[in-house]
Amino acid sequence: MSSESITVHLVGDSTMAEKDPEERPETGWGTPFAEYVDESVTVENYARNGRSTRTFLEEGRWDPVVENLSDGDYVFVQFGHNDEVPSKEQYTPPEAFVANLGKFVEETRERGANPVLLTPIARRHFDDEGRLEDTHQEYAALTRDVAQDRDVPLIDADERSRALLRELGTEESKSLYLHLSPGEHVNYPDGIADDTHFSREGARRMAELVLDGIEELDLELAARVVRDEE
Repeated sequence: MSSESITVHLVGDSTMAEKDPEERPETGWGTPFAEYVDESVTVENYARNGRSTRTFLEEGRWDPVVENLSDGDYVFVQFGHNDEVPSKEQYTPPEAFVANLGKFVEETRERGANPVLLTPIARRHFDDEGRLEDTHQEYAALTRDVAQDRDVPLIDADERSRALLRELGTEESKSLYLHLSPGEHVNYPDGIADDTHFSREGARRMAELVLDGIEELDLELAARVVRDEE
């Protein structure tokens, strides 16, 4: 085990965020992620439902992240779900999205910490012929571009999650998202079919995809990952 303590700061939207009791069993992947690191790592989850890069900054949510950064810490940044939808109040035009990601990267590095960019995790949208639709194409590509231009480690969660969804197929993949029948859970008495947000199992599988990315990038953090023995 690594002896020097570090913190992983998670910055993003509802797909990463902690959930209130009344939202469960909806689960952000940041919750199980925190269970996969050893005791030398603290995970601070700053992600919030409904945020884009723009609103996260405008609401002052980035400020405490920067203030709490120390040498050797990590900042995982994953946005796009809300930035990319022009009809949403949280919409962020492409140029501003790129600039905001650059701000997160630059200010993380100024504090001696390590930025990691993540593309947004796929929505579960299959067409009538069972083909998975690429719902994040533009903003995932923008995130990849920023990572390349600024030499930032990238975990392509969009690509990884789409591969998982294609592997599982139309029906089996429902278990990863918030699909509940009427009466199945007290928080959703009428049931719900949500193809953006995750079930507990889905959040765990998505966290494991992030862990795969950490290990493939050979980040120092990888030495502090603890996987359950199969």
